[in-house]
Amino acid sequence: MMTFVSHRGVIAALDRANVDTDQIIPKQFLKSISRTGFGAHLFHDWRYRPDGAPDPEFPLNAPAARGASILVTRHNFGCGSSREHAVWAIQQYGIRVLLAPARTPEGGVAPQERGAPARREGGASIPAFADIFRNNCVKNGLLTVELSEAEVNEIIRMVERFPGLEASVDLEHQRVVLHVDEELAFHFDIDAPTKDHLIRGLDDIGLTLDHEAEIAAFEARHDAQWSPGGGP
Repeated sequence: MMTFVSHRGVIAALDRANVDTDQIIPKQFLKSISRTGFGAHLFHDWRYRPDGAPDPEFPLNAPAARGASILVTRHNFGCGSSREHAVWAIQQYGIRVLLAPARTPEGGVAPQERGAPARREGGASIPAFADIFRNNCVKNGLLTVELSEAEVNEIIRMVERFPGLEASVDLEHQRVVLHVDEELAFHFDIDAPTKDHLIRGLDDIGLTLDHEAEIAAFEARHDAQWSPGGGP
């Protein structure tokens, strides 16, 4: 898995909530037996008109969004099915970071540490990212950053005001910095294990191999115990 320590790139804004995985990568493109080729079909039904021509009204088709590698969007991004292809499509398009807010009745952040899924108290709170989608992102090295709704509003306003705006995302110091005349910085929270996995580039297999010495020692003891003449 690719490591993530820091990244600087152009921000694109998709000002939509509840973007589901069937819109991220429509079902007709899930037939491939490989993990490649999905980036061309990211948001296919929104990016392209029925005749196959790019829709100039879609934000990622704007000239200023060309080469964007940071996407800011709204709450509950990645809802719907659990297809991991959605994460692959986002990464293969070139996106390294997703920014979104949690939604609460008061419009603020969820009533717990940001970076964790929002609790649904009475069905009113909505997470920044759907739980399964967020977990798939971690396993594939795609950074999801949860900010407050006010902070996301500010970032979207700045993207509209400064086409081609760049930002830096520093995972080690947990900061998003907008590169305008007077830099704007936003702190984000993330749980320690996820941060460590991303910085070290460890997926589930990598996490297992991180204990390779202990596993080998256990196997040696087990083999010795059950070898001829070495039984319990």
